[in-house]
Amino acid sequence: MRCALLEPRASGRVRACPSRARARRRRTPRRHDAVRAAARPRAPGSGGPRAHAAARLARPAGSPGSARAADPPQARRSRRAGGRVSGTTRPAGRYLERRNPTVKLAVLFACSLATLFVLNPVTLGVLTMLAVVAVLTTTRLAPLQLLAASVPFVAFGVGLVTVNALSRPGTELLPDLPVRLTSEGLAIGVALALRTTVIGMLSIAFIASTPPRELMTSLTQHAMLSPRFAYALLAGFRLLQLLPSEWLSIRAAQAVRAPLGRDGMPRTGLTGFGSAAFALLVVSIRSGERIAQALESRGLGAGPRTVWRPVALDARDAALAGIVLTAFTLTAAAGAAAGTGLSLV
Repeated sequence: MRCALLEPRASGRVRACPSRARARRRRTPRRHDAVRAAARPRAPGSGGPRAHAAARLARPAGSPGSARAADPPQARRSRRAGGRVSGTTRPAGRYLERRNPTVKLAVLFACSLATLFVLNPVTLGVLTMLAVVAVLTTTRLAPLQLLAASVPFVAFGVGLVTVNALSRPGTELLPDLPVRLTSEGLAIGVALALRTTVIGMLSIAFIASTPPRELMTSLTQHAMLSPRFAYALLAGFRLLQLLPSEWLSIRAAQAVRAPLGRDGMPRTGLTGFGSAAFALLVVSIRSGERIAQALESRGLGAGPRTVWRPVALDARDAALAGIVLTAFTLTAAAGAAAGTGLSLV
């Protein structure tokens, strides 16, 4: 049977399709249907809504629908908030991700400062292994991600080893070589490289486990830092995260304008690399100026400010600081007792 969607009538009105109207009535429940269902007699022992709720709570743990019904209201609110505890900004992640950012920053500075006085390769090697294990077990970084993040520190360490081994005076290791390679310079270079690696691993752990907004809130709340400096630190942190994408955009623009070689690929040499680095520097300076103007226009630091979602600080953060500093102290003391410990230059 053919049904016209819209049929003009003699009175000028438009009649809708009757089949669509019937389908709409079937899809939309009527109010008297709900009243009729509520007035329908129940079987003996059904108990109504309260009995149904009790039955849902009495289901086994593995049955469908039992986990959400058995959860307390606070857990359900936490799940709706994205796994965060209500009233705080503490994420439900790895151990280091749940710790206070100010405490982690203080531990990072303390360990970095103490590492400057350690110059023995064995002690620094042990500290490097402990730092790598700690990063892999307390953060969400995979081994390949940690390896990629540590490339700048490793490259800087290789440069330190090369410069010290070739420039430091001392006993020559291989007299037949055309260059002068000393054992003292090599030992000092390896120690400096391992020191750089230790500080780099701790910095990677801090950056990977600390959201920028929580860092700013914690510094304002617990370190009593001025909001002007805290927001500036937050803006600089986010600008640092945008630098890789800016670098890729600059290199892509250079590849479009570069002349093609015989193989059809753009010819970008060291000159293009230097110009890209200069362009990235200019972009960063201009972005910093815009951020400074935006912060100044919002009146940051003009008066006291409140915190919307405070960051928690409890005894577990103090335990983290105690564990890290104790492990560092015991490692240095054990190295000194074994004759391979602290060595000051």
